[in-house]
Amino acid sequence: MKMKKRKAYDRIYNRCIKRVLDVIISGIALAILWPLYLVIGLAIVVEDGFPIFYRAPRGGYKGNPFYICKFRSMVKDADKIGGDTTALHDSRITKVGNFLRKTKLDEIPQLGQVFLGKMSIVGPRPEIIKYVQLYKGEEKDILQVRPGITDYSSIEFINLDEIVGEEINADEIYEKYVMPKKNKLRVKYAHKVSFVVDMKLVFLTVWKVLEKAYGFIVKKEHR
Repeated sequence: MKMKKRKAYDRIYNRCIKRVLDVIISGIALAILWPLYLVIGLAIVVEDGFPIFYRAPRGGYKGNPFYICKFRSMVKDADKIGGDTTALHDSRITKVGNFLRKTKLDEIPQLGQVFLGKMSIVGPRPEIIKYVQLYKGEEKDILQVRPGITDYSSIEFINLDEIVGEEINADEIYEKYVMPKKNKLRVKYAHKVSFVVDMKLVFLTVWKVLEKAYGFIVKKEHR
């Protein structure tokens, strides 16, 4: 009798090895980067006061919701002022926040969530709960791997604000044009998760982030 081939997310790498690597890598990163956390936190407080972090519910591993954590890059209660999707030159973004977003430094608090097991270094970017509830068919496979700091969709849509533009209906554009493509890329990761894929995505992410930061800091793009 021919054995059924296991899906990538059911293999030992995703179930065990990946978690061990996440703990080691995130632990080392947190030990090295804590002074940067203090500097960024101070900059946020000086410009716009507390809180330092932005926390919001997202769909997590096996469908269990969790609160994603980022450095706050918008004014207080920004989610009550505008939509979920950030448009280009969104008026809610602070000066410090703009720098953090363009250099992706707003994302580094998620290393703590990787260490605690809520996230992974590489995995489908966690989505808003109301969108996760719309998953159907293969899209449900997205929840079989821990959400991550980066994946195929993060790289493809690293300039999401530029893609949705300065439209007042940024949420509508995201839901209609961006989300279906992101979900396909998230599914792609769930079906391909492996050590080789993760290493490839990490290096591609570092390259794209450095490229984006260079464009913003040196070439003064999209300021």
